[in-house]
Order: sequence, then C-alpha cells, then structure tokens
Amino acid sequence: MAAIRMISSVLLLALMQSGALCARRFRGGRNPQPRRSPPPPTYRADRGDTTESFPLDFTAVEENMDNFMTQVKNLAQSLYPCSAQKLDYDMKLSFLENTSVTCNDGSPAGYYLKESRGSRRWLIFLEGYRYETMRRLMSSSTWPQTKTGTGILSPLPEENPHWWNANMVFIPYCSSDVWSGATAKTEQSGYAFMGSLIIQEVVKDLLNKGLNNAKVLLLAGSSAGGTGVLLNVDHVAELLDGLGHTGIQVRGLSDSGWFLDNKQYHCTDCVDAVSCPPTETIKRGIKYWGGVVPERCRQTHEGEEWNCFFGYRVFPSIKSPVFVVQWLFDEAQLTVDNIQLTGQPVQESQWRYIQNLGIELRNTLKDVPAMFAPACLSHEVITRNYWIDVQVKGTSLPRALHCWDRSLNDNRNNKAPPKGCPVHLIDSCPWPHCNPTCPTIRDQFKGQEMNVNPVPSCTMGFDVQKMAQQQGMDPSKLLGMLHTGSLMKFCIYLKNNGKNNSKTLTPMDVFLLARE
Repeated sequence: MAAIRMISSVLLLALMQSGALCARRFRGGRNPQPRRSPPPPTYRADRGDTTESFPLDFTAVEENMDNFMTQVKNLAQSLYPCSAQKLDYDMKLSFLENTSVTCNDGSPAGYYLKESRGSRRWLIFLEGYRYETMRRLMSSSTWPQTKTGTGILSPLPEENPHWWNANMVFIPYCSSDVWSGATAKTEQSGYAFMGSLIIQEVVKDLLNKGLNNAKVLLLAGSSAGGTGVLLNVDHVAELLDGLGHTGIQVRGLSDSGWFLDNKQYHCTDCVDAVSCPPTETIKRGIKYWGGVVPERCRQTHEGEEWNCFFGYRVFPSIKSPVFVVQWLFDEAQLTVDNIQLTGQPVQESQWRYIQNLGIELRNTLKDVPAMFAPACLSHEVITRNYWIDVQVKGTSLPRALHCWDRSLNDNRNNKAPPKGCPVHLIDSCPWPHCNPTCPTIRDQFKGQEMNVNPVPSCTMGFDVQKMAQQQGMDPSKLLGMLHTGSLMKFCIYLKNNGKNNSKTLTPMDVFLLARE
C-alpha cells in the first residue's frame, strides 16, 4: 500500500503542477519565461542514451490496478485543455507509395498509422482471417479513413499498460495468402497475392515517417496475421539491415497463428477453405500465392515449403526473438478439424479429440522460450479489450510481454534476467476453460455469446455448484482436482451413482477420483 500511495502521489503532484500552469494560461496569467537552452539532440539509432518513451511498470500496484488507472485516466483527461490540440487516438489511413503492390483485386494496399512523437518504439500489426475469399477482405475499396486501436493497439494505458505510447501501425488483410504472397495480378488468375510484399512496402514507407529512428519494432499479428509474423519477422529484420538501419531491434508477437497439421476429427471432401485439412489448403494455396517462407526453413523443407506455415516447424529456423500467444483449444483449429461447437453437449469422442488436441499443442510449445498459452476455447486475444484479464499461473499477458521485453533488453546489456518475471507460461489443467480467467465463448462468425459447456456430455445435469457447496470449496477447484484422464472416471462415477446428487460425494471420493 505504501508503494501505491507513493506512486499515486508522484503522479498527482506532476499532473497538478501541469494543471496549475494550464490554469494560469487560461486565466490570462503570464507564462514563466524558460531559460535558453541548446536544441534537443536528434535521435540516432546507434546511441543507447537517447530519450525514450517507456512502458509503465505497475508491479507494485497490480492488486489495485483498476482503481489506480481510473484515477490516472481522470486526472489526465482533466488536463486535455492544456494541449495545443485535442488528443487524437485514431489511426489514419495511408496507401502505399509503390502502387504496383496491391490487394487481391488490384486496389491499392495500405496501412493505418497513429504516430507517437518522441517514442522510438513501433508496433506493426498484421490483421488475420485465415486464407479467405470474402470480398471485403480482398479489396481496399471500402476501408474507412480512420481506425481506433484496441488491446495492444490501444493508446489508453489502462487497456494497454506497456505499449500504449508506441507508434501504432495496423495493416489490413487484403491478400488472402497468410501474408506470404509475392505474385502480381495476371489476366489468367485475375487476382494478386502480395501479402509479403505489402509488409515490405509498409516498412519502407514508414522509414520516412520516423521508423528510421526506431529502437524497437514489434511485428505482431493475430490468426493468419500471427502466422504471417512467423513467416515475415526475419524478412523485415533483413530488409532494415540491408537498408542500413542495423540499430533497430526487430521482434515478433504471434497470436493464434500456431496451427497443427493433425488428422481431422471427421475427414471430408476438400471443397472449400473451411472443410479442407490445413495441410491440403496450404499445399494448394502456396502454388497460387508464390508463397515466401524463411530461407532456413525453405532449405530444410525444400520442395515441401508448405511445412513452413506450421509454427512448430518454422519456429526453429527463425532468428529474431518471437513471443508466441496461443490458446490451447483454438476455435479456428477446431473448425478446420471439423469439430463444431454449437452449444449442444459435447460427445465423449469429441471430448477425447479436443483434450488430445490440447496435449499435442502443449507438446509443440514446450521448447518455445517466450510464450503464453491458456487452456481456453477461443481465438485471437491481443487486440481484444479483455486481453489484460486472462492469466496463466497468476501472470497476465501484458505482464508477460513486459517481462519478455525487459529480458531482451537485459540480455543485450549483459544484465541478469529480472526475478519473478516469467515469460514461459502454459496452463497445465487439461480441458477447455479450466482456467477461470478464460473469456466468454463466442461464435467466431457471428460474434454472439455461446452457451457451450466444454466438458463431456456425461456431466450434463450434474450440479457442480451444489456438490462444491457440500464440500465447502469453489466449483472450479472441485473440477480442478480432476487431472488428465480422470474426468472420464468422474463420468463413470456419475453413471453408477446418478446425477441427482442423492449420494454425497465425500472428500475421500474426490481424492480417489482425482488420484492419477
């Protein structure tokens, strides 16, 4: 509490001093004449001592974060009149200077930018949606002039505590190629697939808008954009090095782009992008896209470059630091595996498939040094406004990213990594939504909340609330006592003893069921 009061007092004092000066200006009072001083130094990428915007480290106030950030926001908003102009939170649309690099239909590709004067940190975000054929994702003709960032793109510190003051760039997905293509529009195909080239041209354009002075560039993306990060992060680093900007640290943040080429739950005819197995879709698509993959991965899988679209295969070949965010039970993965969650009870065979998917995914992530993998049924997270609420083993995603950022900086400066700041976080509980901080399950196509019970149908009708109350424990704790493989034993128990809770489940029963 002492730390909270101290930080609050310092911020309050600084804001009140600014407010007093502002008030004198608006009352017509004289402004104090500043002393003459030399002009501020210009930024140089090779200097380590330049002024830098910095993330807010709220370690000492995490327990009271909501209340604290509300106070800071209210104080800051009260001082808006002090600014020469109103704060503008929107990212503004720009089209590429190189007009030969286009969306699918030949319309100009582009990006949205919100500059943060004085900051040398840049975040470039790649939009997702898989390999789609939806018209609105193939053209720039309907793009709005502005876009408001959310999640890690938000300029609000209470929503985005560590990247709120960075220069924000949003690149809309209009190439339908998982950001890999390098093929211009032809009369035969009628479509361009230029996702990889779009990224390259955006970076070139941004060099004239301040990126040349950057210290850190974080290439982030969700879904297809997350896979796009894995495919392009080294290309971006090589591009900047080749143009002489060797001082820019290029990093990657891949969200929900770590897919498996596993066997589908139900095999179907490959008639569209949704029903096709991921492997078959990529094999077909890469021929049209002219897909560009990391060179080291291409050499490893020469002739079968489609392998490089799967995270666990391409990751060992990536040289740039990459942080992987992945739900253990990703809705997009379940969709391509033909598991349809409609709100109906999950059958035992589906349950076993879903549980095995989590095990497989967990195994592919075990050697990734920086990662955040909650046991949730969802898809995409870093641009959601609830991204700060999800935790793994008591650590939130923004906190884990901040720890990763600090560890990379400490490594460069030969410092010991910070203690109590984990960067490898993966849930150990074995089924969907066993993590109590998981977000509400929604229909990924309609966006509507879904009433999905992510446990086997054999437990339907079993009153977990009542049983937990009998044992004097939290319901999630009761289910949490049942480890991998024992939930089916629980189902057998319910079948033998009935679901009406007529027989009280004793602590010994719980222990015997949970023991594995």
